[in-house]
Amino acid sequence: MRWLSNLFEFVGKMALFSLRIVADSLRPPFEFAQFFRQIAEVGNKSLTLIVVSGFALGAIMTLHTRSTLVMFGATAMIPAVQAVSFFVEIGPLVAGLLLAGRVGSGIGAVLANMRASEQIDAIESLSIDSFKFLVVPRVLACVIALPFLTLFMDFAGLLGGFLSEELSSHIAPTLYINRAFDYLQWANFIAPTLKTAVFGFIIGSVSSYFGYTTDKGAQGVGEAATNSVVLSCLLIIVADVLLIKCIFFLFPETAI
Repeated sequence: MRWLSNLFEFVGKMALFSLRIVADSLRPPFEFAQFFRQIAEVGNKSLTLIVVSGFALGAIMTLHTRSTLVMFGATAMIPAVQAVSFFVEIGPLVAGLLLAGRVGSGIGAVLANMRASEQIDAIESLSIDSFKFLVVPRVLACVIALPFLTLFMDFAGLLGGFLSEELSSHIAPTLYINRAFDYLQWANFIAPTLKTAVFGFIIGSVSSYFGYTTDKGAQGVGEAATNSVVLSCLLIIVADVLLIKCIFFLFPETAI
């Protein structure tokens, strides 16, 4: 039962770490300069990956969807299927997983390297709260940037789907857009997009925990990066299931 004891210990430490992030994010002083620097790191540098991935997924999905719907004579539903699937589930989940891979590993490795090279100790020797200076801005940047990155992925997927469909059926852009949004309501758009803020908090807090608390020196850098990605991805998938249940509970008539 040693593993069970270790599991509960880890969950407790992770919960306290997350609560400290929430508490410190609400009290001054606020590290605006560090926050905007992390927004650029999380958002701007992830934008290309998100847009290209969304575009490719949109084009591929249209090809697969078209081959299926043609058998039922329902090719007119291709834009609607594309839009609903992307805005409701594919866009938020894939954006979260991509950010966990790119940003999560970076946060874990950077903080672990700072801990191993005693840079965090040096910051604290200057009477600076290293937790508030290093951890909180990174988590807030993930929380705020991920919903916007999700929107870019959604519309990039829609664009990729349109170009793929246009090559096959020469559909007009206005007709594609009208059909795409015929079955999409605000509840299908706003709630799934906002849930990615939870994904961002998971990515930031988990990655920061492994990096900030490591005590294995140089070896801990690689372990922090790996553990950050693995656990973040697992928790995002679990959180996605729970949040979908919440969306169906809050919007029973409009949720898809």
